[in-house]
Amino acid sequence: MMRHLHSFLVISAFTSLGLVLGQSLMRQPVNQLQAAEPQPVTLRFAGKVGNQRFQCGESYPLGRPATMMTPTDFRFYVTDVALIDAAGRAVPVTLQQDGKWQYQSVALLDFENKEAACANGTTDVRDRVVGTVPAGTYRGIRFKLGVPFALNHVDATLAPSPLNLTSLWWNWRGGYKFLRIDLISATLPDAMRPGGRPRQLTHSPAPQHTSPGHSAPRHSAPSPHEQSPGFAIHLGSTACQAATNTQAPTRCANPNLADVTLNNFNPARNVIVADLAALVASTNLTVNQPNTPSGCMASPEDRDCTGIMHNVGLAFGGQPSTGQTFFRVE
Repeated sequence: MMRHLHSFLVISAFTSLGLVLGQSLMRQPVNQLQAAEPQPVTLRFAGKVGNQRFQCGESYPLGRPATMMTPTDFRFYVTDVALIDAAGRAVPVTLQQDGKWQYQSVALLDFENKEAACANGTTDVRDRVVGTVPAGTYRGIRFKLGVPFALNHVDATLAPSPLNLTSLWWNWRGGYKFLRIDLISATLPDAMRPGGRPRQLTHSPAPQHTSPGHSAPRHSAPSPHEQSPGFAIHLGSTACQAATNTQAPTRCANPNLADVTLNNFNPARNVIVADLAALVASTNLTVNQPNTPSGCMASPEDRDCTGIMHNVGLAFGGQPSTGQTFFRVE
């Protein structure tokens, strides 16, 4: 009799415990139960020049003073993309590994289509980052303009796409061009435009200035700027230390990974605009500091980079940035 009573009490206790646990789970908010479930997300980007959509072959008034310039390239890498939730927390986006535009944490945005003046580019364009994120409500976005150090110093000829574009790569030491925008003067004489097209900006592989691992020579006093028919914007890491030019560095004094945070961004409604006009708003595009490449190659001694570096949110020339203006939400 006592044995049967003991068994009944044990079974009743376990049954009651199960009911309590079941009721507790049922009382949890549905959103907590679904929080771990990933949802697909598409983050849309647009390349613009002020309020106009970027287009190969078009000319735009750019810089200060405003000068008619024709863009011939417009591409950049982003990494460490995260959405910001209602509590202000950054929630990483897991990128879709599509074998072409996205690899690990890196995505390539490409607004040129190899037409007209953009002969140095590729025919395909890319205006979005695609991935998954935990289900939730998001009000902002955060990402870095650039390629992380672990992936930045590889051989582009052997790297997976989109890190296999040699036109976006300097060398082992310098790594990738995080941002590539090339401009030429829209008023060049026809004789300087082979085939009736604006000529492409080209740079000699001579070691003194073409990679970010080498800076311009020092001058005892500023030299007058020279007239320039074009302006190239190639931003990446500089002062990267390595034993030889064919070895990956162990560190870079200037990583130049720009942090970008944009509020009031809803992935379902908003677009992230990369505005070329805002990027060069304080730069004179018609002149160039002597003994430096045409434009800005992120060399810390090239004063032509000052406004551009500040406008992507990077300190430069001993002065901090007052905040990036290159990206905005629409």
